[in-house]
Amino acid sequence: MGHASHRKSLRAIAHDVMLQRGLLPDFSDAVLSELSRIQRAAVDSGASVRDLRAPPWCSIDNDDSRDLDQLSVAEALPGDQVRVLIAVADVDAIVKKESAIDAHALANTTSVYTAGGTFPMLPERLSTDLTSLGQGVERLAMVTDMRVARDGTVAAGAMYRATVVNKAKLAYDSVAAWLDGTGAAPPALAAVKGLDENLRLQDGIAKAMRSARLAHGALQLQTLEARPVYDGDTLVDMTPDIRNRAKDLIEDFMVAANGVSARYLEGQGFPSLRRVLKAPERWDRIVALAGALGTHLPGNPDAAALDAFLEQRQKADPERFPDLSLSVVKLLGPGEYALELPGQGAAGHFALAVRDYTHSTAPNRRFPDLITQRLLKAALAGASVPYSNADLRALAAHCTLQEDNAKKVERQLRKSAAALLLSSRIGQLFDGIVTGASEKGTWARVSHPTAEGKIVKGFAGLDVGDRVPLKLVSTDVARGFIDFVKA
Repeated sequence: MGHASHRKSLRAIAHDVMLQRGLLPDFSDAVLSELSRIQRAAVDSGASVRDLRAPPWCSIDNDDSRDLDQLSVAEALPGDQVRVLIAVADVDAIVKKESAIDAHALANTTSVYTAGGTFPMLPERLSTDLTSLGQGVERLAMVTDMRVARDGTVAAGAMYRATVVNKAKLAYDSVAAWLDGTGAAPPALAAVKGLDENLRLQDGIAKAMRSARLAHGALQLQTLEARPVYDGDTLVDMTPDIRNRAKDLIEDFMVAANGVSARYLEGQGFPSLRRVLKAPERWDRIVALAGALGTHLPGNPDAAALDAFLEQRQKADPERFPDLSLSVVKLLGPGEYALELPGQGAAGHFALAVRDYTHSTAPNRRFPDLITQRLLKAALAGASVPYSNADLRALAAHCTLQEDNAKKVERQLRKSAAALLLSSRIGQLFDGIVTGASEKGTWARVSHPTAEGKIVKGFAGLDVGDRVPLKLVSTDVARGFIDFVKA
């Protein structure tokens, strides 16, 4: 595989794997025809749409992100409260239910981000332009308006539609460096009067919101998701995507906004698609992991106790904490979508320590968020529910399945990229940590480059979280295979 073809070859692999997993890598002629008839972004001057173009809205995302789903802004209020507003792109204003574009989005249910490139849920002309909250353009949005006490608790929340303008497109790493005092203000931030003070206000209240969730048992996890690094079209590394202060800020705001959305729908007597993570079935193994590190956890799942253990381990061994986090994530199991009917009593999200949680803040990238947006708009307008309970139940199962398929594609492409980088290092020794152990096989992760492979010999007795010396014996780029033996 020539260096100049790395990106192209990995994209071709991703294309094939998506088809194998029941995902659509290409847009149909019907989608492209429908797209050609969309000439401009949606506008709405109705009385129910507020004019919120003036506030210093900003987006914070990855450096290369153009599918911008949400903006944020804050305002200090009397009585020791902070008003936090989250604007989410009104994708439904253009992508109509049961249209050809909607059908493609429903088929995949998510954008697929691979080492060979992104396969967007919506055509890029929409997701990166006409339905994206790009800098300097007027866009329709769904706004979550929250009153947050200084202790981080959400005192009140409202939902409405508005016209907004993104004043500054910002990136996680540069904003985090500026907040930490290790870097200068990004040019887009410095160019907007008062945005520096507003972002510091946002950062302060987001930290309080995180502290409030942690007090209720939200888990502090730090996994190292590998991202490809290219020099032109040549893949040169797979590096971990490290958490930082700006990412925490956005996560805290999104968790709160998703909670407000869920409670609003319930208050209006509407069903919702909840994002659920039940108590872990493999709690016994989590208890064993903690016990091996000198900590006793209770016999029944206890998020607060688990978080206290994680906090202690992060302080005691920060270098290996991501490995422990990955082990815990594997043992917690995957989240899922579930239909929630009014008054039913939500199962909640174990890792986030919240009862009311839906996905509503990324409708350019996730179909469940688009469903939630349609439910919210119908509730605001006093209209009937746009989906039947049977439809929502089927959609929850389908979105869970396709999200899992998308993650498998992304994981396989990370492995293909890592296999490409490791193909010249057969026979070398690595320190690994076991990330999966079942009848299907035993897997481990190594660093430099960040990669996960199968232990094909010497795996007897190994379980998730165990550290093990490994020797690389083979790679297969096309299939994403990396094989180790216990050294």
